[in-house]
Parts: sequence; C-alpha cells; structure tokens
Amino acid sequence: MSGTRSEQRAATRRALLEEGRRRFAADGYHDVVLAEVANGIGVTKGAAYHHFGSKSGLFRAVVAEVQEELGARVAREAGRFADPWEQLRAGCRAFLAAGADPAVRRILLVDAPTVLGWDEWRAMDEDASARHLGDALRTLIDAGVIADQPVEPLSRLLSGAMNEAALWLARSPDPGALAATERALDRLLEGLRAGMDA
Repeated sequence: MSGTRSEQRAATRRALLEEGRRRFAADGYHDVVLAEVANGIGVTKGAAYHHFGSKSGLFRAVVAEVQEELGARVAREAGRFADPWEQLRAGCRAFLAAGADPAVRRILLVDAPTVLGWDEWRAMDEDASARHLGDALRTLIDAGVIADQPVEPLSRLLSGAMNEAALWLARSPDPGALAATERALDRLLEGLRAGMDA
C-alpha cells in the first residue's frame, strides 16, 4: 500500500512539474497561478504546496529540470565528436539551437535570472552545464589549440555571448538566423585559436 502511495505522490509531483513547465513556458512566471497549475492536473492547491512549498519552489524545480535537459542535449551533441575542438563547436551550436525551445527561452533565459536572482541562477547554470564549457576550454588550452589564458573569464564571456545570441534567435522571425549565428560563432571561436593574433 505504501508503495502505491509513494507511486501516486511521484506521479502527482511529475504531473505538477509538467503542467508548471508548460504554463511557465507559455505565460511566463508572473502570469502563472499555482492553484491553476494544480487545478490543471486535477489536484488541490494544497497538493502543489505539499510538493513544492510555493510557486517559486515549483519554478525552481522546473528550472533545474530544464537546465539538466539542456546540459544533456549539449553534452550529447558534443559527444558525437572525438576531436575536442569539434566537441566545443557542436556543444555551442546545440545550445544556440535550443533557444528555439519555448521552455529554454522563457524559463531559463528570460525569467530564471530575475525570478531566482542572478547568483542562484548562475549557480544552477554552473551545476547543469557551464562547468562543461570551462572544462572544454581548459582541455583546448592544455592541448595548445587555444592560446594560454585564464579559463574563468573566457568561459564567462563565451557563455554570456551565447545566452544573448540564443535569446535573439528565439525572437528572430528570420528563418536563416540560426545558420547566420552559427557562422558568426565559428568566426568567434576561430579567433580563440593559438597563433591567430600573430
């Protein structure tokens, strides 16, 4: 019986996450009402509070899930290549393409930094994917592919540029915007190669 109750609790939590994600992506954090999320899956507001404590608690859980999925998507694309340089390019391209996903755009790039605060958002991003970018850059620097330099500021600069580009792509009506951005990304990355400033 307890196993059944445990399964029901897990199913309710999963359904709340899915409905919350759908609504946060479509309407934005500020226009979502927790009671309506609960109502949308046929449970009480109390059940939503039991699982997440508040609307911000539900949002935080949704952000963590979306970040984890995005990190996995980027890693999967990068993992298709053996060469570390191609891994970096593929991972960056996967991140840019993910901006077309409404959940990534609205939840991660628009609402999360303001709702959670910059520091918490950055910490969650670091746990989910930003450290992978730093690791990739460190590998390329150690191999002499990228000129020797501090990884942290380089990682922050590249991450910030890609976040901004992903936001722009998500709003752009131009069907050629992704291809143009990928070309710009390649030029930017090529500028990092050792010996390019000679």
